[in-house]
Amino acid sequence: MSKAIQQLAQAIENRQPAVLATVIEVRGASPAKVGAQIVLLPDGKTAGTVGGGKLEAAILSDARKALTEHHSGLFHYKLAEEGEDAIGTLCGGEVTVFIQPFLPAPQLVIVGGGHIGRPLKIMGEAAGFEVVVVDVQAGLATVPELEQVKLGEDSYVVLITTDHISDEAALRYALTTPAPYIGMIGSLAKCRTIREHLLADGFDPLQLERVYAPIGLDLGGVTPQEIAVAILAEVIACRHQKTRDTDSIKLRRLEMVKA
Repeated sequence: MSKAIQQLAQAIENRQPAVLATVIEVRGASPAKVGAQIVLLPDGKTAGTVGGGKLEAAILSDARKALTEHHSGLFHYKLAEEGEDAIGTLCGGEVTVFIQPFLPAPQLVIVGGGHIGRPLKIMGEAAGFEVVVVDVQAGLATVPELEQVKLGEDSYVVLITTDHISDEAALRYALTTPAPYIGMIGSLAKCRTIREHLLADGFDPLQLERVYAPIGLDLGGVTPQEIAVAILAEVIACRHQKTRDTDSIKLRRLEMVKA
């Protein structure tokens, strides 16, 4: 297995974005060979090579754009000083490269499971999320089970445990992670009380902007399945940055839940 493929496999296992560039066609003189591959990670590290020099620099530049814009495609490079697709060299050949970003599926972490968690898991998987269900022990102020789950910038956390103590403990931990969405089930009274606990313990109100409580869009449903739909709809809205109240989407943030 090549170094590029080894690095790509490791990135996928670690839920880390990566871009693979593969030389698929070479015409004339070129430092690149058909089948040569290079992997680019978000921090700029690479593995493998596609010939080095200006050609490799041009390929990596397009790979960075592919990683940012989330698109795959064929890219043509002319090893000449001037002209369309020229990269400023004198080799005279032409190279075609397929550049493909590999992006981890968004992660939906359901803390508590139960009658709402079951349909939410099914719906989340159907919507393309990698779903993780975490059962925590009720009544404890710690959540070691949740702490074992790696929460990143594309993790969406749903807190639906059986008691307010577990929900608050899980919320406190989730706030220490980069998770962009943390939804917590419960009444307005429960949410207000937990908000006051957090502020009293030094949490910044800005930290609470990621917390949506009571959880879910207000769709009017009352069954577990309908509540699961409301939760998933809110997660999707946040993932696509539809985070401001509009006529069609009403989002409730914890920092706005005041007495």
